[in-house]
Amino acid sequence: MKKFLLIAFTLLAFAANSVLCRIALREGHADPATFSVLRLLAGAVVLLLLQLASRGWGGIRWNMVNAGLLTAYVLLFSLAYLHLDTATGALLLFGAVQVCMVLWGTLQGEKTGLRKWSGIAVAIAGIAILLLPGASMPSALPAIMMIASGLAWGAYSVRGKRVSDPTGATTGNFLLSVPIIATLFLLSPEHALADRWGILLALISGGLTSGLAYVLWYVIVRDISSATASTLQLSVPCLAALGGTLFLGEIPSIRMVIAAVLVLAGILIVIKADRRAAG
Repeated sequence: MKKFLLIAFTLLAFAANSVLCRIALREGHADPATFSVLRLLAGAVVLLLLQLASRGWGGIRWNMVNAGLLTAYVLLFSLAYLHLDTATGALLLFGAVQVCMVLWGTLQGEKTGLRKWSGIAVAIAGIAILLLPGASMPSALPAIMMIASGLAWGAYSVRGKRVSDPTGATTGNFLLSVPIIATLFLLSPEHALADRWGILLALISGGLTSGLAYVLWYVIVRDISSATASTLQLSVPCLAALGGTLFLGEIPSIRMVIAAVLVLAGILIVIKADRRAAG
């Protein structure tokens, strides 16, 4: 039950990131670069305070590659959401994550099996319904940026399977990401834009639905297969679509309901396949 609650909170946090970012950008509360800087800075501050309160500086783990992947994911995520709606952005993001993590798991010799592949196929069919003819097709450049963001997050996730201390590792990743994103921000020709709502949304996204949630994600991915981890994340586009409906007035449709049912069915098939393999 505890593991289920951790997974549920983490996936809801991932969906919340899409909604918070979309609100900030669509309503003009912040520009993508400023939102990204504030998001990573907030995550770094919250995690550092928790780390210092529990284990001190010595428990922080530094990894420049993971910090670079985290920065790429966050910045490309914000840039892409300037031109994508909530559900489409999440679909492209976690579709790319799915491909990245399943391929990595296969190369590492993880046994997938027919039952698990069928679950993955059902879940993918569910999110594909969101882009059937009649749905709004995204522009090429924002779509490419979101796919690249998903690949960075997928790589960040699979590298987390080797992490022994999720809190120390995530804290180090966020701390290292701050000077990287700050340098990119200073080199950007765009003027900084962030009102009080933009700052608040970025701080919530960084401190809660990113920083704390990413620690939990590193805890989760150590104990499940890459295929299962990636398939679980396919629920996020449906959750993000629901959030877009509730907070942004993006009109729901029967397509979204069908997609959600298929994604959840696919996830259950994959989880049961994992349990059968473990048993």
